[in-house]
Amino acid sequence: MKLSVKLFVGFLLISALFTAVAIVNFRLSEDVIENSNWVTRSQAVVRTSAALQRNIIDLETGIRGYLLNGNETFLIPYTQATERLPGLFEEINQFVGQSKEQVEKIEHIRDMHLAWQRKYARPLIAMTRADMHNSTVELSQKIDSLVLGEKILMDSMRVAFSEFNAYEYKIRGERTARLNKSIETTRQVSSILTILSVVLGLGWAYYITRLITGRIMKMVNLADRISKGEYKTQIVDTANDELSMLSHSLNVMAATIDETFTELERTNKELDQFAYVVSHDLKAPLRGIEVASRWVEEDMGRELPENVKQYLTMMRTRVHRMENLINGILALARIGRSTPQEEEVDVRALLLEITELLAIPENFRIILPAYLPVLYTARVPLEQVFSNLISNAIKYHDKPEGRITIGYQEHNNYYTFSVSDNGPGIDKDYHERIFVIFQTLQERDAFESTGVGLTIVKKIVEWQGGTIQVQSKPGEGATFTFTWPKK
Repeated sequence: MKLSVKLFVGFLLISALFTAVAIVNFRLSEDVIENSNWVTRSQAVVRTSAALQRNIIDLETGIRGYLLNGNETFLIPYTQATERLPGLFEEINQFVGQSKEQVEKIEHIRDMHLAWQRKYARPLIAMTRADMHNSTVELSQKIDSLVLGEKILMDSMRVAFSEFNAYEYKIRGERTARLNKSIETTRQVSSILTILSVVLGLGWAYYITRLITGRIMKMVNLADRISKGEYKTQIVDTANDELSMLSHSLNVMAATIDETFTELERTNKELDQFAYVVSHDLKAPLRGIEVASRWVEEDMGRELPENVKQYLTMMRTRVHRMENLINGILALARIGRSTPQEEEVDVRALLLEITELLAIPENFRIILPAYLPVLYTARVPLEQVFSNLISNAIKYHDKPEGRITIGYQEHNNYYTFSVSDNGPGIDKDYHERIFVIFQTLQERDAFESTGVGLTIVKKIVEWQGGTIQVQSKPGEGATFTFTWPKK
């Protein structure tokens, strides 16, 4: 299975689980809302029931007060309650419409209320008014009989309200318990599904991370082994996904590098053979020409014409130039072919040795800075660089008094050295050309130069990981600046 498919599957599983969490929470929340609405409705039912009872009590209180005093003022609560009761009965019917038992109870209470109005309240009001104009014993007895029946019916309504409220409280308790259970269930299910989603997500992320990290580490190890010269190493990857393609590319790269280095080793061997041929087979004829020219000069002695002597001298000069050219080419070819031993190098002592070996003319001054470092580096390459730069400054000098100044600066990762002279200088157009092999700015017959020295310097500096550049103007001398990395 491809890596992208695995990532997609993991994302799909986690998304599906979170979707399930959302759906379950939605359904549970509907149950919670339903139970919560029922409890709220039940509270409204109880409030309306209490209002009904208060108004029915007002009816009873108004009738009793009027019966005792015969004052019409006591009928005001009775009249107001009579006007409010139909609306309250209608309102409570709407609240309990879904409960058949409660509807029957409230209809029974209404019927009793209407019967109380019809059989007792209204006749009592009428008889009381009649009794105030014509008081008789018979009328009084009828009033007493009605009052007794009114009281019995009113007590029945109170009992009916108690049963109605008790049933409502019972149902509310059940609904409240269901509401609490729904809330707890929602909390538990949400927590379980959320934890499951997190665990699944972390588990899948861990699996993908281990899968990718392990294979990437194989690639890193391959690159590390290649950097150490183990070019024949390969990665075994049978997953057949995107990283497998990268592993295959790295295997191809390792194989290509192995083939390249094998070819390079073969080429280096051929170059070593060529160097041997050059140093042995070419130098031998040159020495023979030089020796033959001397034999001719010795055999002819004074009989040798002056122009022939000049020709023989020129011949030996060209032979020496050819030998120097061959040596320069061999030195250039050997740069980087071997790893010279590193050691502590006192730069000041090294420069003093170089000036002694070069046999500095008397009209030259070598100026060294007050402080020069002690480096841990390969001694021979650094000596070659300084030697070539100083000898060039001496060779091409054109003034009666010569001056060569060595400069030095230290940086975080490298040193900077400079070799400055007060010679003829170099035109800007030739600043790059002088580092090209066999390129010289003077005629070869005027100066004995092979055109290889600065090429060797540049190659040594760059092989060490540094850079070299020249700053110069005609007539103002030249400054060669190169960097030398710290070890």
